[in-house]
Amino acid sequence: MKRCRWKSFFENPKPVVSNVEPSAIQKRPRRPKWLGLSVIAFVLVVAGAVAQAQQPKKVPRIGYLSIGDPATESTRAEAFRLALRELGYIEGQNVVFEYRYGEGKLDRLAELAAELVRLKVDLIVASGGSPAIRPAMNATKTIPIVMTGQGLDPVEAGLVESLARPGGNVTGITTLGRELGGKRLELLKEVDPKLASVAVVYDPALPGAAREVKEDLPVAARGLGLTIRSWEVRDADGFERVFAALKKDRPDGLYVINAGQLMRANVKRIADFALKSRLPSVHGSRREVDVGGLMSYSADVADSYRRVAYFVDKILKGAKPADLPVEQPTKFEFVINLKTAKQIGLTIPQKVLARADRVIR
Repeated sequence: MKRCRWKSFFENPKPVVSNVEPSAIQKRPRRPKWLGLSVIAFVLVVAGAVAQAQQPKKVPRIGYLSIGDPATESTRAEAFRLALRELGYIEGQNVVFEYRYGEGKLDRLAELAAELVRLKVDLIVASGGSPAIRPAMNATKTIPIVMTGQGLDPVEAGLVESLARPGGNVTGITTLGRELGGKRLELLKEVDPKLASVAVVYDPALPGAAREVKEDLPVAARGLGLTIRSWEVRDADGFERVFAALKKDRPDGLYVINAGQLMRANVKRIADFALKSRLPSVHGSRREVDVGGLMSYSADVADSYRRVAYFVDKILKGAKPADLPVEQPTKFEFVINLKTAKQIGLTIPQKVLARADRVIR
């Protein structure tokens, strides 16, 4: 039997001889280094953009601090929310509100303001004038504060350095409450030319109301040939005492400073008393006229609160309160209740009626 020769073949393989010349072998071209680096950079940029897009955007948190309660504050707050919606801020979607109401208890506002600061809100809207603004200012020197409902001169009150350059962390709207007192007395005199004496009812706990009574109204009254007498109401029980005194004093007209929660919560009682006493009355907002007061003259509150949204939008986009000038109202509202006029036996002169922005018939 012959020996197999496969083993020797694998043990000593013969070299493979190529017929291709070495010079003819093609080398693989080398990729430039810069191309690889560019690809890596591009991938990193795209990955970063995707990661950033996937991260949820920070939703602004707005604190709303009010001296009132949800019911009395609803009209103002709604005007503010609607104006924000027009600017693209939708509550519950891309903006969050933290509402805090003092409900007429001014001593609670400091605690509520501190609570908003602890929640790390992006800004605070202080509604209701100085009683809400002061606690917010005491609670923070860094969080922006947008004020509204401020009847006092904010410069005199020390809230801002000037209207044009507020400085600090406060700006917003001032409503010129005191400055309108003379106009209200003038309207009262126009609707009843025989008017000689006017009773002024107010809450002395409010600095703005006290200053209006002591400094502003006496000057306006002298110019109109009117005698004014002020009556303080410090609590809910005080209204009946004042009403009893007014029945004996028998003034020709009633001027009501409706600032503060105490007065706002009792507007119906005041209007009912004026009706029963057949007293023409003038008020600081149309809310009192809606429930039976004769007339009101004031800055358009809804318009002012809509304007607050402008400040909020600017601040959320990076503006500093110190650089946003404080604004004064440009739109005013004169409201007359003709039903009340008829009940108290008063005929409103046509020239006065023609100037009214709203007439309740």
